[in-house]
Amino acid sequence: MLERLFIRDFILVDRLELDFSPGFGALTGETGAGKSILVDALGLLLGGRADASVVRAGCEKAELSAEFSCGEDREVARWLREQDFQPEDGVVIARRVIDAGGRSRAYINGAPASVTQLRELGAFMVDIHGQHAHQALMRESAQRALFDQHAGLVQQVAEVARLHRTWQQYEQALVSALQHSESVEREREQLQWQVEELQSLAFDAQAWTDLQLDHGRLAHATQLFEGSAEALALLEEGDAALDGQLAHVSALLTRLEAFDPALGECRGLIESAATQVDEAARALRAYARRIDADPQALARADERIAAVLDCARKYRVEPEQLPALLADSQSRLQRLQAESDPAALATARDAAFADCLAAAERLSAARRPAATQLSEAVTAAMSELAMPGGRFEVVLTRREQPGATGLEEIDFHVAANPGQALAPLARVASGGELSRVGLAIQVIASARSGTPTLVFDEVDVGIGGRVAEVVGRLLARLGEARQVLCVTHLPQVAARAAWQWSIAKRSENGQTRSTVTALDASARVDEIARMLGGEVITDTTRAHAREMLGA
Repeated sequence: MLERLFIRDFILVDRLELDFSPGFGALTGETGAGKSILVDALGLLLGGRADASVVRAGCEKAELSAEFSCGEDREVARWLREQDFQPEDGVVIARRVIDAGGRSRAYINGAPASVTQLRELGAFMVDIHGQHAHQALMRESAQRALFDQHAGLVQQVAEVARLHRTWQQYEQALVSALQHSESVEREREQLQWQVEELQSLAFDAQAWTDLQLDHGRLAHATQLFEGSAEALALLEEGDAALDGQLAHVSALLTRLEAFDPALGECRGLIESAATQVDEAARALRAYARRIDADPQALARADERIAAVLDCARKYRVEPEQLPALLADSQSRLQRLQAESDPAALATARDAAFADCLAAAERLSAARRPAATQLSEAVTAAMSELAMPGGRFEVVLTRREQPGATGLEEIDFHVAANPGQALAPLARVASGGELSRVGLAIQVIASARSGTPTLVFDEVDVGIGGRVAEVVGRLLARLGEARQVLCVTHLPQVAARAAWQWSIAKRSENGQTRSTVTALDASARVDEIARMLGGEVITDTTRAHAREMLGA
């Protein structure tokens, strides 16, 4: 559940730190006081769209953070591990900073995160029902999404969508192959020739390195032979040969060592140098014997180097990139061969269609009982919400072929009054009826979800009186198992809350700020009385407020 929310320099809030309680809580206040700012901050913190307008006027940045307790929730723990975020003793901290230029930075448990990751985390933690949720239910796509989420079928719908994409890709490839067969064949022939040329070149990176070294030796064989002979002569031939000079120095130091033993170290070094000179001379003689001026080998190396360089220039790559070019050409050729074979494409398309159809059939089989269950539950809730005799039904209309969302269209139909025929929700519901039906759907859908925190932002707009009391009871019932936050104008709803905060707006030094106050029992009576009676609070309204609160 949501434990803490910190807000700084966000819209009308300068600094606010809130500790939340479990159960059903109400957020109340005058119209325009900024009650929905808290909901907006939470939505933005969990992946909503951000821009510079959310930064409080005159400030450099807005900062939001929320602390959630996730206890033993294995799904959250697994998601954190998969995303490389370290769990912190059953606590998850989300933070977001938006600067005055509209740039945003996000963090989860102190580590940098993307907005997408915030959104994914938010799906585990909070379910927000906004002010316009009822109007959204007029759209078929919103109805389908809510129904599938309520039925726990989101993963199956995603699988059908994936298989549908694969089927459509094969379908489009087949059409393209039939329509552009000549151009595809020309490209395929060109790639085939390119692959064969590169394969015949048989380029190997290590062999290329060795070839260049061999070519250098072959091309300079005469200089190498003459140079090694000259070096050997300097080491051991003639009176000035280095080995003779070292022998003379060693003998001299041996004689002098009799007068001063300290020269023994120098003599040892000279003898060591003489040994190394002898080894170098033997190595040079062996090297000179191996030098072979082979014009034919040099010609073959020249020819191979020219072939490699010509091929690299032809395809505008470095010689070392030729293997990658071959692999890429082979991959493209395989793809073109597959795309230019209508029979193979038709077979693959039919197989993909069969997979998509099978998955869609399984989805349909799961949707049918879920539709019946939701229909019965909402119909029962409508009766509670002063629509006795009204009916609600989830209508599944089968398509001829599976689409990205399955084999059926999903529509919510309603009959608001007894004896009235069922018809699409968008056509038959008045504003008040839509509010009540929409609220019933949202409450029932929320009851089935596993989200620990539910937020209702003025979803009770358009209702009042006895219906408002029922809404309060429904939200209080939800609050027995979840944390429920509700922004409301209705005293009947607020009175059912386990705890209540008052949001107010005030001006200081030419600046407008929103503040939040946690209400004790006495303050709650005054706030409920204000909601009942308006600006002037009388003893009668206070008495009525106490009665509603059960005080």
